Amino acid sequence: MFILFFFKYIIYKMQYIDNLLEKRNMSQLILVILFIIYLVMGLKMPDPIANIIDSPAGKIVVALVALLLFGYSNPILGVLGIMVAFQLIKASSEKTGMAALEKYYPTEEKKWSPFTPIHQFPYTLEQEVVKQMASQKFNANYIKAPYRPMLDDTHDASAL
Repeated sequence: MFILFFFKYIIYKMQYIDNLLEKRNMSQLILVILFIIYLVMGLKMPDPIANIIDSPAGKIVVALVALLLFGYSNPILGVLGIMVAFQLIKASSEKTGMAALEKYYPTEEKKWSPFTPIHQFPYTLEQEVVKQMASQKFNANYIKAPYRPMLDDTHDASAL
């Protein structure tokens, strides 16, 4: 039963390949070949293109093109288009350095988390000494001074 279903599925998917090999779909076939070459070869991303794609607008455009390929062309080309779009966005963020920045730069959530090792300090010598110190007692009963301060000539300055 499973083998019969599997063969029906393979035959059903072969229709997509047959459709792709027709003369009227030659441009789609060339695009499939280019996508496969790009995915297999792992070509380096040029800096100007990486800067354009790594912007929010560039990512949206790449994602829209991939979704349009998936919606309006052969499903094989659509799946390859989504894979290439993902690889383009990933490669451009690695080239510009944003991938490392997003991975290693601390977020507010990470910075203020009370359970991170950054906020856990060992019991220090300073804390130990302060704990052993005798508390200081202050006398709040002040004695009135027997002298009175005398001001020099203020040169006509006003009192505050």
